[in-house]
Amino acid sequence: MPVPKYYEMQRPFLEALKDGKPHSMKDIVDFIIGYFHLSTEDIAEMLPSGRQSVVRNRAGWASTYLKKAGLVESPARAVFKITERGAEALRSGPEVIDDKYLMQFKSFREFINVPAEEGSAKQAGKTRGEADARESRTPDEILETAFNELYSQLAGDILHEVAKLTPSAFEQMAIDLLHKMGYGAFENAGRVTSASHDDGIDGIIMEDRLGFSLIYIQAKKWDADSTVGQPELQKFVGAIAGRGGKGLFVTTAKFSQKAVEYANRQHIILIDGAKLARLMIEHNFGVRVKRVFEIKDIDTDTFNDYSDD
Repeated sequence: MPVPKYYEMQRPFLEALKDGKPHSMKDIVDFIIGYFHLSTEDIAEMLPSGRQSVVRNRAGWASTYLKKAGLVESPARAVFKITERGAEALRSGPEVIDDKYLMQFKSFREFINVPAEEGSAKQAGKTRGEADARESRTPDEILETAFNELYSQLAGDILHEVAKLTPSAFEQMAIDLLHKMGYGAFENAGRVTSASHDDGIDGIIMEDRLGFSLIYIQAKKWDADSTVGQPELQKFVGAIAGRGGKGLFVTTAKFSQKAVEYANRQHIILIDGAKLARLMIEHNFGVRVKRVFEIKDIDTDTFNDYSDD
């Protein structure tokens, strides 16, 4: 089954604590995994960033919301204990202890910045649409989804701007991007070849100052929906044969599967439109930082220094 949403974990979270004893977060997560019969694949599912599992992230946010609502307390780091309010929620609360249920508690409303006048059950119901949208994902998931959407939009905007370049300007841009990435990052390390004498080679980069190691570049600005096939790569391989260098084929289009397989056999590096945009973003080439958000977390080492143990 899919990994349950964080609010679907809130009752099982309380169930794991119903004996009234303190339990570690690890034990609670294990209980939730067993409660929902999650598979190995479910447990291994990661957030888009790859830094934390989805089940651990959602269980973590379930603990945060339950704690803010006063249903659990944390007597020690990553250790939780049910409160009388939490026990009452198990006895008489709904099957799914979601945000609408938690909205009755002032401490929870203050945590999520809901005005006090919206706290009654009647008025909380008016904001149900907003709650439904918010409850479906944790803040981490919302943030990462928004980041990915902005990233995709930026990548599309980049390719739109690149499409306006002339073929020769695109060739120069490819050279400049490689410099930005650290290839031949010294004076006169790269050049665009003459259009009338390129023999299928659009640019050359020296990886060392004396030119012992060269990268031969083919840079083709084609429609983003078009496909570069194996014949184009064969021509490029023929152009660099016997020159003793490496080959890089850059395009705004896509590569066919046969082209990819051929390039792998010939040790030719391919950069398609999607990868080109990604490299430009990663190396801050043709983009600028619009805004910076710092997402901070507890530094447990700092607090360990103050431990009496």
